[in-house]
Amino acid sequence: MIRQFLLATALSALSLPAFARENYAILIGANEYRNLEERWWLKGPANDVALVATYLTTEAPVPFAAENVTVLTDGRDDVAPATLGAIRTAFTDLTAKVQPGDFVYLHFSGHGTQAPAADPASELDGLDELFLPVDIGQWSDTTGHVENALVDDEIGAMIDALRAKGVDVWAVFDSCHSGTATRGVDAGDEEVRTRQLDPAVLGIAPEAMEDVVTRSIGDPRTPEDAPFDSGDGDGSFVAFFAAQTNEVTPEKNLPKGKPDRKPQGVFTYALMETLAEYPGATYGQIAQEVLRKYSVKNLARSTPLFEGDLDAVVFGGVGGERVAQWQASVTDGSFVIPAGSLHGLSEGAVLAVMATAADASDAAIGFVELASVDTFTSTGVAVAKDGKVLPADLPKGVFLRKLDSTLDFSLTVALPEPGTAPADALLAALDALKAEAGPRLTFVNAGAEADLRLAVIADSPRPDAIWVLLSTGLAEDLATTPSISTADKDSATLALAVGDTLATMSKALNLLKLGDALGSGNLDVEVEMLTRNPEDRTLKPLPFMPVPTLIPDDEVHVLARNNMDISVDVNVLYVGADYSISHWFSGRLQPGDELKKGLFKISDTVLGQERMIIVVTPAKPQSPVEDLGYLAQDAAELSRSAAASPLNDMFRDAGFGEATRGVVALTDESDATGPLPAILQLEVRTVSGN
Repeated sequence: MIRQFLLATALSALSLPAFARENYAILIGANEYRNLEERWWLKGPANDVALVATYLTTEAPVPFAAENVTVLTDGRDDVAPATLGAIRTAFTDLTAKVQPGDFVYLHFSGHGTQAPAADPASELDGLDELFLPVDIGQWSDTTGHVENALVDDEIGAMIDALRAKGVDVWAVFDSCHSGTATRGVDAGDEEVRTRQLDPAVLGIAPEAMEDVVTRSIGDPRTPEDAPFDSGDGDGSFVAFFAAQTNEVTPEKNLPKGKPDRKPQGVFTYALMETLAEYPGATYGQIAQEVLRKYSVKNLARSTPLFEGDLDAVVFGGVGGERVAQWQASVTDGSFVIPAGSLHGLSEGAVLAVMATAADASDAAIGFVELASVDTFTSTGVAVAKDGKVLPADLPKGVFLRKLDSTLDFSLTVALPEPGTAPADALLAALDALKAEAGPRLTFVNAGAEADLRLAVIADSPRPDAIWVLLSTGLAEDLATTPSISTADKDSATLALAVGDTLATMSKALNLLKLGDALGSGNLDVEVEMLTRNPEDRTLKPLPFMPVPTLIPDDEVHVLARNNMDISVDVNVLYVGADYSISHWFSGRLQPGDELKKGLFKISDTVLGQERMIIVVTPAKPQSPVEDLGYLAQDAAELSRSAAASPLNDMFRDAGFGEATRGVVALTDESDATGPLPAILQLEVRTVSGN
């Protein structure tokens, strides 16, 4: 059921279990590939492993002693670089040390690639996936290997050796192995790089790659094989991969908006953010939250891959709810808490001061405003709020609690670099574009930090067009990347077209933001998405994990059960890869009712990453059914007939109405009683059936 994968948002003071086991980690960050040209080097992996090491030794829900965390990366005097020999030694030493019941976390950040398999019969596509240590060499036709490459089979064998001793393993790979991305724009100080090395850079001839690809296409709906696999073992195994094998994963400067941001793997940072906020979640819940972050933050088009027992709690710990409060230390009027930007905090945020962790939020004894926020720590000072002034004498061990979140519905858009005809045409129309776009869109110069980037791609199928790219400036699939031609438009028409495209994208993104923030609420309603195809008419559940793949003519159905003693309204929407929004159903479920309804078929018009959104709203007696049909992107004008409700107000603030506020609160304090609305999301990949 969809419900079981949703993250709880209630407050929790996480209590840690007493673990007799030992917890170990090997963290590998490959940056400077000395045998390759410097343009192929990376900058983020060293920062990735530093971030992960700090999290494990200070924040993780199970204890990792510093001496049990092995870091291999370059640019540091206190650790060895991530050479093939050092990696093998680290695994050998750890395998000799661990005991049954221990836990091992593995993190690989660096370049990946593919090469003809040493044993083509062992690989469905005839290719080995490679992780590249820093001493990587060239391909040898004589040996049939890339010098010093870490091949998927060897990684699997090293993991199996750990599991054979009864050790549970979680492996995270922030690298990619094939796929391409067009660099539509150099993102200034972002210095975006992709963690995929073309096999040709290692001396592998393209013809050699093509010759060994022997796999037939088969059914695209079959779950994709993991880039690295681990076979059987006594211990459990979970693996997270930053991208499917035909996708790329980037690194960029993070966190957004911080002056001291640094290059980080997008996947690593999103994962650590999620773990910091939800340390007691299951692997499946963490995976789904990472996918949400990718969608609402415009991080990447790639779809991370997750395998293993995703129902288990991360790190083999004990389940718990979201951590949204932290015990504070108080010195000379300053409050310091062990939480920072990784936990979703920012300068200026106001936190409630609680005498105990169990107190209700309305029992706050005062408030603190954060004056400085680092990755793992924040410092604040007392402020007056809601008529409350913090007393001079405080109870021992006060907690600072994160209040209701707010959502920023504005978007920052970077303009194209001047000097080309399409860019100059847009810049000439900038005043008209700003008037057309409205107050929610802020335009900044090329290279500045931004949510979206406008670019001219000279070697694209439309060199006269303005392309709208993600924050990385990468276009991983031009077929699903919005673009607006310039040669056939005057300034007014161009401003109208670009403004309309940006408005369409922002509405879809803001709808995803609402779903990300509201989550499952506290409604006891089970919702399941089902699918069938022309060859198999049996309805089968669409899983949350791995992300399901659909092809044209696949049908999608919904099954919902209302387990409460109140009525609820259900709406089903679909956000396409082209930022379209379709509304497929609205209806009311009385107490105990069950809904089973066919919704739609997948078309072949636009394929890519898409998301189903199910909105469940408590229904007031005698009220009209909440109909969110006006959210559809292809409507000529917004419907004004929807019944007024707090949820409707939020949608209109998100850009589907005329409100102009850029940031709005998620809760309506005037109607705080009773169940809260829920927005459930399910990520899907749609691909060609050929």
